[in-house]
Amino acid sequence: MQIRGRCFLLSLFLALIIPSSALALPRQINPPGEKMVLVSPREHAWGAYDANGRLIRSGLASAGADWCADVGRKCHTIVGTHRVRSLGSFNCVSPSFPLPYGGAPMPYCMYFNKYQALHGSYEVRHANISHGCVRMHVADAKWLRYNFVEKGTLVVILPY
Repeated sequence: MQIRGRCFLLSLFLALIIPSSALALPRQINPPGEKMVLVSPREHAWGAYDANGRLIRSGLASAGADWCADVGRKCHTIVGTHRVRSLGSFNCVSPSFPLPYGGAPMPYCMYFNKYQALHGSYEVRHANISHGCVRMHVADAKWLRYNFVEKGTLVVILPY
């Protein structure tokens, strides 16, 4: 009985300290043959997978919103496969938002198409709230930028 109680308490403790987004993605996928960043707007999660399909690190992600009132349209992150095109530092800023001149902080930006990037943010929620970029905690973006992603890294955005 004592052992079961300890296992239950350990499970409860882990459930409280591990964000649900970290548990949302599979620990193993079919081997992509190269490292990749997988983003699930439905699960509000991102994951870094090695070439063998093993999940290395994951976390909370906020993708593009269903509606952006300031631009009067849907702002979904473009679903599909992309490649990282450019890498930025802590000083990255949006060229477009807020309207009309841009300047919103986008620490450690990693653009995967002309207009959208993976980047750090101080506003990350279990919801899709961005103008199309994939927001993640600043520490996660920094880790991805300097320890995992390079130009050409595969980025896969799953359907909403």
